[in-house]
Amino acid sequence: MIVNKKILNTSTFRMVALYLIFFAVSVCAILAYVFWNTVGLLERQTDQTIRAEVNGLSDQYRILGLRGIADVINRRVEVADGAIYIMVNPEGARIAGNIDVLPPDAKGEPGWIDFPIITGRGPNRQYHSGRAYHATLSGNYTLLVGQNVDELRQFGATIRGALTWALGLALALGLGGGFLLSRNFLRRIDAITDTSRTIMAGDFAQRMPVSGSGDELDRLSLSLNDMLSQIERLMAGMKEVSSNVAHDLKTPLTRMRARAESALRSSKDNEHKLALEQTIEDSDQLLKTFNALLSIARAESGHAREGLVEVDASEIVRDIAELYEPIVEDAGGTLTSAIAPNLPVLADRQLLAQALTNLIDNALKYGGGETGALNISIAARLEQDWVRIELQDQGQGIPLQDRQRVLDRFVRLDESRSKPGNGLGLSLVASVIKLHGGTLELSDAAPGLRATLSIPLRTIA
Repeated sequence: MIVNKKILNTSTFRMVALYLIFFAVSVCAILAYVFWNTVGLLERQTDQTIRAEVNGLSDQYRILGLRGIADVINRRVEVADGAIYIMVNPEGARIAGNIDVLPPDAKGEPGWIDFPIITGRGPNRQYHSGRAYHATLSGNYTLLVGQNVDELRQFGATIRGALTWALGLALALGLGGGFLLSRNFLRRIDAITDTSRTIMAGDFAQRMPVSGSGDELDRLSLSLNDMLSQIERLMAGMKEVSSNVAHDLKTPLTRMRARAESALRSSKDNEHKLALEQTIEDSDQLLKTFNALLSIARAESGHAREGLVEVDASEIVRDIAELYEPIVEDAGGTLTSAIAPNLPVLADRQLLAQALTNLIDNALKYGGGETGALNISIAARLEQDWVRIELQDQGQGIPLQDRQRVLDRFVRLDESRSKPGNGLGLSLVASVIKLHGGTLELSDAAPGLRATLSIPLRTIA
């Protein structure tokens, strides 16, 4: 009983019920039209035949007189098949016809009557239904012409019964089908509900069941599974981030604490000053790490999207190239640029500049060739509806299997961590480009690494 109640409360059963009501009303209208065009047509044809017979006999009465019309009626009675005739004088005595007396209703103004017909006597007596039209002839004679309509009424009753059974069967099948559909739908919903409760209990490896039919429930389950996979990846990333944060922060904090204890034990002013300077340097590095994390969180949250305005990407790239050109030259390298003008994009100028800065910083750290030469190139151009910004170096590049992993937070291919950095540079670039609706692609420059930023072109409506 509980299961039945659950099925009755499903949206599928309610939709089936509503559709069934609409279907029943439509079927009733169609069946009524069919009934009217079958039984109704036969009744109208019968009435037309009777009325034509009355008009014909009335004309013959005017031409042949009383005796003549009596002979005509008697001849027609002999060949009549279910036809009813009677003509009576003003006193009600029968002159001609195949029934004994004029029906009681056949008086007064001419018109239609329905009356019972009794045939046979004793145990052979039978009752039939008759329909007739009576008219008054000159001399106050009454003429009644009718038809035994038993077969017509039985046919009408048969049609009505068939239509009623058809409608009842349609309703029963509809309700049964709705019940079965709702039970199947409810079973799949219960499976999804049970799986979701298992996941909420902590088993994130579970996935929503997919029947393989490709219907809307399968599409919903697939979307939920994609969402769960993303959540699982994010949680795994959070665990890795927590581990990496603990690792990257523990070392400088331990060093700062040891340096502070050593300075406290020392009585030399120059050691105190040196300890403070090194502490400030480590603090700055920690602040850079937290600022990078905040920037990534701001980009991934989507709140920064409200600050996107139309900017010229070529100006931003040109400014960054001019800023870093002397820095690269001081490091003994060269920075070349090929920047196309007029590249409008919808962007946050500060975040986009920070992303480009991170890419150049990575190139400065890891972009030296085998001979130690540092050659960096930056380009910006328009390709169809995309603005492409490419930065290329001649370093060792990134192995294919690691190009997706390096976009995660605190991932550094330099396991020894001998070079400065916190492993957040490329992660910040990926988050910023995603915020702008674009993509970051890392590819092999043979030699070196090519980082390509693709941002949608801002078209002027």
